[in-house]
Amino acid sequence: MSTRTRIELGRRADLGADCANCFGLCCVALAFTKSADFPFDKPAGDPCTNLDEHDGCRIHPQLRERGFKGCTVFDCFGAGQKVSWQMFAGRSWRDDAATREAMFSTFPLVRRLHELLWYLDEAITLVERERERERERERTHDGEHAPAGAEHGRTRAAAPDPTPWLAAFEHVRHLTDGTPDELAALDVDAEYDAVRPLLVQASEVARASTPAPPRKKGNGPALEPGSDLMGAALAGADLRGRTLRGSIAIAADLRGADLDRCDLLGVDLRDADLAGADLSSAIYLTQMQVNSARGDAATRLPEGFARPTHWADGR
Repeated sequence: MSTRTRIELGRRADLGADCANCFGLCCVALAFTKSADFPFDKPAGDPCTNLDEHDGCRIHPQLRERGFKGCTVFDCFGAGQKVSWQMFAGRSWRDDAATREAMFSTFPLVRRLHELLWYLDEAITLVERERERERERERTHDGEHAPAGAEHGRTRAAAPDPTPWLAAFEHVRHLTDGTPDELAALDVDAEYDAVRPLLVQASEVARASTPAPPRKKGNGPALEPGSDLMGAALAGADLRGRTLRGSIAIAADLRGADLDRCDLLGVDLRDADLAGADLSSAIYLTQMQVNSARGDAATRLPEGFARPTHWADGR
């Protein structure tokens, strides 16, 4: 069981999907359209034709082969078991129309809030880790009277108190305990907007000790927030300490790239080639981003992440 999160979801303390304790909500509540990710259209609220009477998937081992690539990418961030067993106390959407309607409207909202909790949990970890490193530097740097943050002849900004991040996490966690009516009235976009400055600040704190290496003018695509990196040739690139937040990196060649403390918040990594890349310390990486990309046995992932089964065949 993972210990990386600060939320108790019942049987598991994790912000990851526990499909065995969910009533197949992602297979019913959400819509999908015919595309490279799905072979047909499905309206929200209609059960997928592959969902069996026990809320399992009839073709789970063959999802990608049968055209359901999108299913293998999706991650509910633990919202499925939260809604199924905490909010609705084990009542299934199959039980009655009122439960069905309430569950289907609530699940997408809880999922987005849980994703926000994921980011906040990492932000807390980043800030706390930097505070601990700061304490260690103060204990070991050239005697007991070294100035706080001094390192290699320069002064670093002190790591901030994590209290604002902890308070934000508790606020969002409290929102996930709301009733279906309370959640329906919630402006989730506003909650993301309120938290975004804290996520950015935590990233800046963590990346301060890994400054991005300088790049020569005209040397490849821009490597900054919101960059267009679709299909970019970045094999072996040194992306340490960079901020790619919100960038589009669909089908980018990132083989062997070093993404140590690279901010990947919201980066679209669909079909990006991560073979041999080091993402073990990437900032704000999610399992969903990993699932959407391609990798291999040499790809380094953060502790607690699952290596997608489709990576074994290079797809």
